[in-house]
Parts: sequence; structure tokens; C-alpha cells
Amino acid sequence: MSKVMFDYTKSILERVSFDPLLFGKELQKAIKTLLPFELEELKQWLYVFVVEKPELQQCLLIVNR
Repeated sequence: MSKVMFDYTKSILERVSFDPLLFGKELQKAIKTLLPFELEELKQWLYVFVVEKPELQQCLLIVNR
């Protein structure tokens, strides 16, 4: 079940990546929803994902709190 939630979260974040504000809001929701080990996976995925999207790099601050 947890892999399903993680994959769903990634797909949502990919779909809203055109808007940094919306991306940040969805990222905050994901942080509240995911389990600690899933959150670590999400952080790793985010670092790779935002390399090509500099407008989203500010969202890394959200996960590093």
C-alpha cells in the first residue's frame, strides 16, 4: 500500500510542476501524508527532479525543515 501512495504523490508533483506555488502546496501535503521512510525516498527523488527545473529548487527548503 505504501508504494502506491508514494507513486501517487510523485505523479501529482510531476503534474503540478508547471506552477511552483502549487508544487509547494502539494509537497507540503505529501510531507504530512507520507511515512518517514517514504519521505526520505521523496527527498531523493526531488533532488533529481528539480535539477532540470530551477524554478522548483526553492521547494527543497520545504523538505529540509
